[in-house]
Amino acid sequence: MLRLGWFSTGRGSGSLNLLKTVMEERARGGLDVDLSFVFCNWDNTEEPNPRREQREVFFKTVEEYGIPLIKESWKKFEPDLRETDETAWRDAYGRLLRERVGAYGFDLGVLAGYMLWMDDETCETYDLLNLHPALPDGPKGTWQEVIWKLIGERADRQGAMMHVCTEERDRGAAVAYCGFPIRGGDYDGLWEQLDRKLEDSTLAEIAAAEGIDEPLFKRIREDGAARELPLVVATIRLFAEGRMRMEGKRPFEGGRELDGPYDLSAEVDRML
Repeated sequence: MLRLGWFSTGRGSGSLNLLKTVMEERARGGLDVDLSFVFCNWDNTEEPNPRREQREVFFKTVEEYGIPLIKESWKKFEPDLRETDETAWRDAYGRLLRERVGAYGFDLGVLAGYMLWMDDETCETYDLLNLHPALPDGPKGTWQEVIWKLIGERADRQGAMMHVCTEERDRGAAVAYCGFPIRGGDYDGLWEQLDRKLEDSTLAEIAAAEGIDEPLFKRIREDGAARELPLVVATIRLFAEGRMRMEGKRPFEGGRELDGPYDLSAEVDRML
């Protein structure tokens, strides 16, 4: 059985659904895994805390599953150090994190809506996977930044990947990914609609005025977000079934280092 360490900020429905999907798949016998713990970087007594109710639901769900819940507030942890030296603060918080999770053995860590950048030593100590909302050769940054870059580049495809957490943010080796076309079908009309707006405005002006509600942007995000949960589950399954393992922060299949990430597009599409 694959033992997972689960790291989440627990800030909304995305984090909750990731946890529930994995646990439901486990209950159905589709994943031979056990969650050793859930680590959250909030304890829900912080102020201000606009996500308190959502996080309370997340905490309650973890406890109902009988999973040990570890809470260490990043906002309360050495705030003076965070103000003066963010790198030193991140290293110190990483030491605390490792102390807390060290009592629980785990084979693979999953950053499931974890909104802090992991410190270097934690990345080195554990095998951690993170979800990034782009193809392996796609843009870096937040999902908003990724989509606007894709639109600006007139891209043909979008996707999501699971990659290894390393000292370089969003630069660790891609383990698995899924992709989908953003041309053809309904997409062509959305591109044409954007092109008409570009006759009078720049892309930056459209982004500032419409934001995530711009129709092409919104459709790309919806199709990408729908694939993130299945991708996480399918990637965990690769490890749980022994088809993939980590060695030296690189993904291996049997005794062979993979020369590229698994393309799980077909499997993910079947799960939609």
